[in-house]
Amino acid sequence: MRLERSIVLPVASEEMWRVLVDWERQPRWMGDADRVEVTSAERGGVGVRIAVRTRILGVPVFTEPIEVTGWTPPDRLDVRHGGLVRGRGSWALAPVEGGSRLTWIEEVGLAVPVVGELAAFLYAPIMRRLMGRTLRDLRRYVIALGPAGPGAASGRR
Repeated sequence: MRLERSIVLPVASEEMWRVLVDWERQPRWMGDADRVEVTSAERGGVGVRIAVRTRILGVPVFTEPIEVTGWTPPDRLDVRHGGLVRGRGSWALAPVEGGSRLTWIEEVGLAVPVVGELAAFLYAPIMRRLMGRTLRDLRRYVIALGPAGPGAASGRR
């Protein structure tokens, strides 16, 4: 299944990039992530590996291994899903007046032949809504961070 959502965010692409790759803070705006942990020695670049404890219907159910396959700051981040969920995802940032547009694409399925395809098809409308809610939560999160943003010298986090 392929899903795509986008949103305009009131921050520059460079600042938005820092928010996206602040891995451990992703659960603050990503509704289905219970916990995110970097499992590789490196924290940035192609090859970064993360483990995402994923919730379904609010309950942590499984940990998904994800590997960064494309890293072009501040424009694009590509990942490969490698657990129960298989496929690719990407976040693309483009400057627009007043901020940046984030486009999120997921091309995923379940690692269970036939049954997984049916389950992914049935889950697609839920995932589409989840992606939309996540992007709205991300917008609220970056607005709440204020102009200093994550990791700024002000110490606000």
